[in-house]
Amino acid sequence: MLFRQSLFQSVVERLSDEDIDPTAKESPAVSHRIHGMPGNYLADSLTTEPQEATRLQQAYLFLMEDGPLEEPAAPAPPQAQAPVTPAHLVRLSLEEIAEDLGIAPTDDRERLAERRRQFAKLNHPDRIHADFRERATKRMKIANLLIDEAIRRLP
Repeated sequence: MLFRQSLFQSVVERLSDEDIDPTAKESPAVSHRIHGMPGNYLADSLTTEPQEATRLQQAYLFLMEDGPLEEPAAPAPPQAQAPVTPAHLVRLSLEEIAEDLGIAPTDDRERLAERRRQFAKLNHPDRIHADFRERATKRMKIANLLIDEAIRRLP
């Protein structure tokens, strides 16, 4: 470090002394090639004959244990079976639905609401096959009517 110079100034001066002529360096020649790749991969595929590619593929398949994979057979279409009517959907009379609900004279509002939820869990039309939704809807209408009537009669 020279007297009366900062460390930075002395480093700049030393670097400028080392690099006397910055234009004297040779600039690299501009090339259209990519310098990072060791070879041309496209040229091999263009010069390979189709017979050569077939021979290479056959040699590869020969080394495989099972050989080439075969196309899987299309699955058989599922046979449409007629849905079986659930036993509880056959019971459509007012008395049968009241029996299924199990409404007792001692039930309060909370117990009646719980019975409605339990009945809907088993009989709601959205949970039933499309062929039986009409019956399920009828059962739900009657059950809601019976529960609403029981709630009206509460003190």
